[in-house]
Amino acid sequence: MRKFWKYLFLVFIMLNLSGCMINNVPTYDEEVKAAWAQVNNQYKRRADLIPNLVATVKGYAKHEKDVLVEVTKARSKATSFQVPKDILTNPVAFKRFQQIQGKLSSALSRLLAVSERYPNLKADQNFLALQSQLEGTENRISVARRDYIEAVKKYNLELRTIPNKWIAHLFYPNAKIKQTFSITKEEAKTPKVNFN
Repeated sequence: MRKFWKYLFLVFIMLNLSGCMINNVPTYDEEVKAAWAQVNNQYKRRADLIPNLVATVKGYAKHEKDVLVEVTKARSKATSFQVPKDILTNPVAFKRFQQIQGKLSSALSRLLAVSERYPNLKADQNFLALQSQLEGTENRISVARRDYIEAVKKYNLELRTIPNKWIAHLFYPNAKIKQTFSITKEEAKTPKVNFN
């Protein structure tokens, strides 16, 4: 009889401990979704700024047609990419999304570098305002990505550590590990500086 009470007590303790953690998976999942929505929101904001920036640069930098076309194409690909519902758990789709956004970032960097060759463009108030908004948006993207990475880390740890893993497996069997951003090879390269 004493063993029975001992086991009953252990079951009671385990249920109480698991009850504290039973809502972690859906709570953390919602945090990931909210952080992902913010990432998408900032990428959209950046895409919305690009047409005005391209139009402003086009007026001054008529010889930079290739750069303008590249930015326009990259924006078009970024805005037309159909984000699948399972993107957060689909490594292939997530990587594709990240590559498309990376190409747009790269094209924008080249466009802003073009402005260095045109002093009149650098002095244009519209260009300066757009450049400032774009820089602010890039900072917001960086913060949104950081927040998303932290939310995914917390969620994924919940699904990978014991006893949380057992609770998630028991109550949320469809919960899957979420994808996170990684640095691309292009982003990892050290920039070349030439003072000639």
